[in-house]
Amino acid sequence: MTSLAGPTTRRRRTAVGWIAFVAGLAVVGLFGTTLVFGGWTPRDALDPDSSAPDGTRAVVRVLEQQGVRVVVARDLAAAERALDAAPSTLVLRDAPMLSDATLRRLTAKASDVVLVEPRSRTLEVLLNGSTLGDVVDDRSVDPVCDLPAPRAAGPARVGELYAPGDGVTGCYPAEGGFGVLVHADGDRSVAALDGLSVLTNRALPLDGDAALALGLLGRNATLVWYVPSLADADTGDAVPTIGDLTPGWVTPAMALLLIAGLTAAVWRGRRFGPLVTERLPVMVRANETTEGRARLYAASGDAAHALDALRRAARRRLVRLLGLPARTPAGQIADAVAERLGTDRAVVYGILIDDLPRTDRELVAASDRLRDLETSVRATLRTERTPR
Repeated sequence: MTSLAGPTTRRRRTAVGWIAFVAGLAVVGLFGTTLVFGGWTPRDALDPDSSAPDGTRAVVRVLEQQGVRVVVARDLAAAERALDAAPSTLVLRDAPMLSDATLRRLTAKASDVVLVEPRSRTLEVLLNGSTLGDVVDDRSVDPVCDLPAPRAAGPARVGELYAPGDGVTGCYPAEGGFGVLVHADGDRSVAALDGLSVLTNRALPLDGDAALALGLLGRNATLVWYVPSLADADTGDAVPTIGDLTPGWVTPAMALLLIAGLTAAVWRGRRFGPLVTERLPVMVRANETTEGRARLYAASGDAAHALDALRRAARRRLVRLLGLPARTPAGQIADAVAERLGTDRAVVYGILIDDLPRTDRELVAASDRLRDLETSVRATLRTERTPR
């Protein structure tokens, strides 16, 4: 049983649509915030325990078969303990949460350092001002250098390229950059390479990638593979706040604007005593008001809304004619009218509730049906009251 008119149902659907749209935005915002702040991260990429295509479990297993002891450290303290225990090679991904001083202190404990997927700051701090270069499509490149590990490995894959700093040797040249950087200081070396192109489970069997990985990572009996985490962030160096980064005049200006806004709100929003009624100087006739509303309906072209107004008025009159309670729902009014006239309920529902006009011609026809229906009800009542 339907108790709402067509336009009311349509407005309800519109409201539901807006609610669904806002809810969708909230879900997307929550998803994006989770991604931005690290809730969902690709843990498999370059992870030494991952057997996924971008993981590095295969190179760890190959190193262990060659007699290298691999220690996976998932926090800074564990990495430092492992490096202090024995001469080791340190494998380090980019760690933006560590300060420059912490990076230098950590790498100083290692006999050799291999940077996999380093960023600009790490290259500058640990490789004498080296920088990032271009990125090329995955390709095989000859080493073109005299360093032992690249020369023994032969052609290997490159992707991300680097520009060497002072005293840094570049190998595997391509597009004006190098796929591998090595800085040798006596028996100690610091190397940088694109781990995604050389060390992953997918890339290791290609060309000389496996030999290059063994040559760089297997120089010591122990390898410490440090996986940085947000918990390793330095606590001694406070991260600058927004207030620290903004000019000194911003805070007073914002306070002044806030005070001005509150003052304007009080000034324009205050009330001068209680509300009073005022007699209008002109009386407006009822027919003029009706004609004005009709012109507004005609200008808006909303035939359904105009018919809804006619139906509400007709239902109020039918309630009085049939002696029904004032708050009787529209569906029950239609049932009472159909029972009174002995006609099909679906027809009465269509006239009083369901039919939706789309043009002015359909609106006029629906208005005529409303009038005829009300006239028929009045006729039945007159028949009952006429004495025989």
